[in-house]
Amino acid sequence: MRPLTEEETRVMFEKIVKYIRENLQLLLDRPDRTYCFWLYNDRVDYVSEKIVKLDASISRDKLVSLGTSLNYLAPYAKYKVWIKRGAEQSFLYGNHVLKYSLGRITENSSQYQGVVVYSMADIPLGFGVAAKSTQDCRKVDPMAIVVLHQADIGEYAQHEEMLT
Repeated sequence: MRPLTEEETRVMFEKIVKYIRENLQLLLDRPDRTYCFWLYNDRVDYVSEKIVKLDASISRDKLVSLGTSLNYLAPYAKYKVWIKRGAEQSFLYGNHVLKYSLGRITENSSQYQGVVVYSMADIPLGFGVAAKSTQDCRKVDPMAIVVLHQADIGEYAQHEEMLT
């Protein structure tokens, strides 16, 4: 576990901006605590400095993850997609979102825009890229892909055998 290098930080911010745009500053200047980005097992975790200090007492072979990103990033997302309940499991197993699974989409989302995928109960499920704009989603075939899967909260379960 280590802090990000300058180059890694630049690349990470370029990716985050695709999802939260100008709200990046709100993520960085938090009033509650100081948070930072740490690299652990080829993953970047968004974690409070307090947790980083506590981490020293846990052996590396027992530590699966240090922090989280989705629950902190999702509220700042500018573009969002909500999927129907029946499609949640499919998305959490790494599948793209099809038009018939789409519950709602943020107005004026453009094609290839980074989006946060939510359940209809407003629970953030993961990240994706809009395969179609909001306007195109209204007129495409029900079997058309509207969101390309990028990452989700089910990845731990998908790769559990590698983590143990």
